[in-house]
Amino acid sequence: MKITPYDENAFRMDHPRGTVSFNYLLMGDRSKPFENYRYILGRNEADFLMPRHCHTFEQIRLPLVGDMNLGEQGILHEGEVGYFPEGQTYGPQDDPIGDPKQLQLVLQFAGASGLGMGAGRGRGPDNKEAQAERRARREVKFPRPRYNGVVISNPAHFNYLPVPGYPGVERKHIGTYTERQFWIEFIKIQAGAEWISTSEDARRLTVVLSGAGTVEDTEISRLGAVEADPGEKARFVATDELVLYTVGLPPIELPAVPSDQFDIVTTDGGIRFDNPKDADTA
Repeated sequence: MKITPYDENAFRMDHPRGTVSFNYLLMGDRSKPFENYRYILGRNEADFLMPRHCHTFEQIRLPLVGDMNLGEQGILHEGEVGYFPEGQTYGPQDDPIGDPKQLQLVLQFAGASGLGMGAGRGRGPDNKEAQAERRARREVKFPRPRYNGVVISNPAHFNYLPVPGYPGVERKHIGTYTERQFWIEFIKIQAGAEWISTSEDARRLTVVLSGAGTVEDTEISRLGAVEADPGEKARFVATDELVLYTVGLPPIELPAVPSDQFDIVTTDGGIRFDNPKDADTA
């Protein structure tokens, strides 16, 4: 189990556009492409522009402060959950810096296509190495998107429902997606109540949105992050009402007959631009 407290001073300028700082909450194992992931707090430090593009991996975004411009697909508003499927094009983005600065949770992880998420797919704390990898032009497989656009959910329109066996605990299930069956949910734990997160096969990645308490007797509070592996139990106890935001990641299973739902393009890593010239400034 990983338990990471929030560190306001851990932001670093780690985006190739040079206008977004990253705070790495949790990181997966880069040597295991199917299990690798990155959980990031992204903060706009200046106006952000990005051409239409897509990725070889999945993304889930939750704007905590400010909105995100998706270009032709509209706006991901503060508090909404956006699922950006692997291979799904979005943009162009045009996000002028706000006051306060835009802040959002971004989870990137391997999708059901089985392409994985290796060391060269994007940035990491070792920025120079990752940037060098990203710049190596080569043919890359991109999955054809399973959905017709970015999937936006408004949690305010969902109901909290009681969690059987846990008095004072409620769950708001946002959705389950693709044949991988990963899921997104919110858990609310009243002060003095407890809840145990458990799954025999899925890794659970949890971020505290509000409140305070403990997980396995370690103190947690706003924007603290917890990784619980398959078969591992994580016991949360609320001292102040806790609101948790959880993504569950079951293992990837590949079909018996390999899929042909891919496109082969020449690119510089895990990003595909509508206009190849845009890669030169990414």
